[in-house]
Amino acid sequence: MRHRSLLILTTALTTGALTLSACGSRDDKGGDAGGSKNTTVVIGVDAPLTGDLSPLGQGIKNSTELAIKIANKAKEVPGVTFEMKALDDQGQPTSGQQNATKLTGDKNVVATVGPLNSSVAQSMQQVAQANNMALISPANTTPDLTQGKDWKQNNRKRQFTTYFRTSTTDEVQGAFGGQYAYEKIKAKTVYVIDDQKTYGVGLAAAFAAKFTSLGGKVVGTEHVNPEDRDFKAIVSKAKTTNPDLVFYGGEYPAAAPLSQQLKDGGVKAPTLGGDALYSPHYINLNKKAAGDYATSVGKPVEQLDSAKKFIADYKAAGYKDAYEAYGGTAYDAAWAIIQAVKATVTDNGGKLPTDARAKVVEALNKVKFDGVSGPVSFDKYGDTTNTMITAYQVDGTTWKARHSAEYKG
Repeated sequence: MRHRSLLILTTALTTGALTLSACGSRDDKGGDAGGSKNTTVVIGVDAPLTGDLSPLGQGIKNSTELAIKIANKAKEVPGVTFEMKALDDQGQPTSGQQNATKLTGDKNVVATVGPLNSSVAQSMQQVAQANNMALISPANTTPDLTQGKDWKQNNRKRQFTTYFRTSTTDEVQGAFGGQYAYEKIKAKTVYVIDDQKTYGVGLAAAFAAKFTSLGGKVVGTEHVNPEDRDFKAIVSKAKTTNPDLVFYGGEYPAAAPLSQQLKDGGVKAPTLGGDALYSPHYINLNKKAAGDYATSVGKPVEQLDSAKKFIADYKAAGYKDAYEAYGGTAYDAAWAIIQAVKATVTDNGGKLPTDARAKVVEALNKVKFDGVSGPVSFDKYGDTTNTMITAYQVDGTTWKARHSAEYKG
């Protein structure tokens, strides 16, 4: 951003909100950014705002917007007013890449919250890196995104200096699930299914590795198309193995009908999955969800003192969509960006520097605060330092927390 170029104010046709044009970021009287009038800084959002995963995406968007509203009301960064620019990726990598290009092309967008899907993140990372724009996901869990494809061989190398996340990785979540299945559910055999997407495959692999290392046995594996809703063939195969548990690496739109069809077909075992199953919509789409399990990052926000204000503020804001599984981590991702902007402005004498994006990336590596989801900070890879995981079970028509722990391996 340039704080010594001409200001042009444009009125956004869709929102009526005033924003700064891409050509400058001086205040509306021609003074330097950080002067008597505010500089507008935009935080982008990339998430599935339509389609099967839209409830999760809307929760991310709303929680980011809430953080922005709270920051503006409190004048968290003197001289700066935050705005949001949300784009819909529909859970598709191609759309995510296009959105990354649009967001980085807007000079007012200093950083972006998102995306939801790890496969979408893979398509966005290079664009963000090339434009020095921080990308902070509240939901991505695939280790490759931060530590590279050789992390399993303990050859870990940060892939992109601009990429961060406020949710822990599948290395942690999958292993926690494997341990929980063996030690708490007391399962000795498991049938493992994944949806062939980046997230699902990685989560299933981490789960199976931990489960078998403890003495459990994988009695069958299967791959599905995430768009499928008819699983008769898989039901037949799984039934012959009589597993104690079915593990599904994937998202709730396919997991819910799969679980119901397994039970209808005579597979008595409950289904266990990751954070992409932990949604009320999994229960709404599955008449036989009772008894199924899901792991999710962090502790239940309802149990955290740090989340009480977030929950109250979210309710008061009147959003029609719930904050869902990633509301807390999305709020924390947005607040991390806000704190990074604050540090950048403070270090530059109260003004937004011309290289704001790059400075925000630098500042994010040092950000540390108590967030909605717990302590927020990032390690040398850009991963969250918070490795708390919770196991949930469907009790009647709601998810109930069964066990929370900080996973150390």
